[in-house]
Amino acid sequence: MNEELRIAILAVRLYAERHPRPPQVSMSQAAEMLGISRQTVAKMVRFGQIKLNKYGRISIEQVDAVLESV
Repeated sequence: MNEELRIAILAVRLYAERHPRPPQVSMSQAAEMLGISRQTVAKMVRFGQIKLNKYGRISIEQVDAVLESV
């Protein structure tokens, strides 16, 4: 794991500890939490790696699963 990714993951974890997290997030919010671009999140949705609900939101569990897989 590269240093930038490690720092991003740590930042997300620290943020999560201090702020309540919503059950679902937008693609932009997911991108910020994952430290990737919104376009990359959109590609992950297209390839079935992340699923949107009927309102176009991503569950926080999916964001966590992506973070843990890295």
